[in-house]
Amino acid sequence: MAKFVRQSKFRHVFGTAAKKDHCYEGFQVSRNAVESPFCAVNPKFVAIILASAGGGAFLVLRLDEVGRLDPEHGRVGGHTQDVLDIAWNPFDDNLIASSSEDTTVKIWQIPDEGLGKETITEPLLTLSDSHQRKVHQVLWHPVASNILLSASTDPLIVIWNLETGEAAKEIDCHPDIIYSVSWNTNGSLIATTCKDKKIRTIDVRKGEVVCEANGHEGAKPQRVAFCSEFGYLFTAGFSKMSSRQYAIWKADTLENLALEEIDQSNAVLFIHYDADTKMIYLYGKGDSIIRYYELDPEPPHCHWLTNYSSNVPQRGACFMPKRGCDVMVCEVAKCFKLVAKGFCEPISFKVPRKSELFQSDLFPDTQGDEPSLSAAEWLEGKDADPKLISLKPGGDGAASKTSKPKKGLAAIGKKVPKKAEDDEPDVMDLVKQLKLQVEEQEKRIKALEEKLA
Repeated sequence: MAKFVRQSKFRHVFGTAAKKDHCYEGFQVSRNAVESPFCAVNPKFVAIILASAGGGAFLVLRLDEVGRLDPEHGRVGGHTQDVLDIAWNPFDDNLIASSSEDTTVKIWQIPDEGLGKETITEPLLTLSDSHQRKVHQVLWHPVASNILLSASTDPLIVIWNLETGEAAKEIDCHPDIIYSVSWNTNGSLIATTCKDKKIRTIDVRKGEVVCEANGHEGAKPQRVAFCSEFGYLFTAGFSKMSSRQYAIWKADTLENLALEEIDQSNAVLFIHYDADTKMIYLYGKGDSIIRYYELDPEPPHCHWLTNYSSNVPQRGACFMPKRGCDVMVCEVAKCFKLVAKGFCEPISFKVPRKSELFQSDLFPDTQGDEPSLSAAEWLEGKDADPKLISLKPGGDGAASKTSKPKKGLAAIGKKVPKKAEDDEPDVMDLVKQLKLQVEEQEKRIKALEEKLA
């Protein structure tokens, strides 16, 4: 049988929805027709774009603020028109970027205790003057601090340097609306899909197209994810007959490696790529299914694993960064699913294992919350791989996350000379990490004592 059954430790990954008392409810999700997930999550907060009159707003909840929303709960509401996309800073869990139909991008600072009953209307920084039409996507740089990408229906991609509050680069190489953008691992290239049905890889700092090719033949939007570990691009789009399909391309030449039909639904598919497990999650608005696949360097390059199904269709969804997953229960992914009626349901994807020990084969070192480069270094042409941390509780990786102080808040909107950067550890962050490690060890000791008893 070994000759015919492909070996994979993720073959039996299964999704489990949280119980109702661990969900979030009592809000109205945005009804805008833009192709956006309408939510974003990190290990501290979940943010949800709301339906609001007289200006755009989004909700920020601490992860422990479950249950029905207090009607007086605060909002983030500084945009004059609908908010279209939001993204948490990967290097500072209190910073979030938002883009809107009002052509601006805003950066917000969220207090550690959350919003409470306070409504925030004054952003930390407003980025304007570059986009002339609605801005439908924002993406933080994967390894450099204070670099943000925004994509608009101009069609224009702008790279912002938040330390100066100005556009560092404007990329104008698309003849029509840009559908989606994805960074590669070190942030030197982006992949894009466009209304002209072409896929492009672009050198961001030069603003030049490295390679382009015809993508999916259907007229509906197609989306792309950069899978740098394999040198692939993964796209989801439509055929001429409006069937949904996915495709895999070589990133350097855009040679097509695989093309597979999925179904006949008309919902645009969103892509989440997990670089640690090499898994792809596909979900569409109006679907009640989340499909997941595993990438492979050998043909056919992509293997379907299984589907997570529910009775309620999703309005949007987002995935937790790996450092926010519970590794001791073999949680390889955590999805927050939005329902149109104002309900957010966490879904935990786990690999069944009998052992209670840390499973190092499921959880290799993952990207931490420390940047590899400053904004100035990246703009000067330097490239670097992400700084990795261990997910093992009590390991060296948890402490390594605090080896440098967060300097994002102080730097945004100001030019910070290189001399101002220092390598002294942040004592408060270190104490916080040690407390978390002690709590984890106490839980394990208690569990072992109960087992022995």
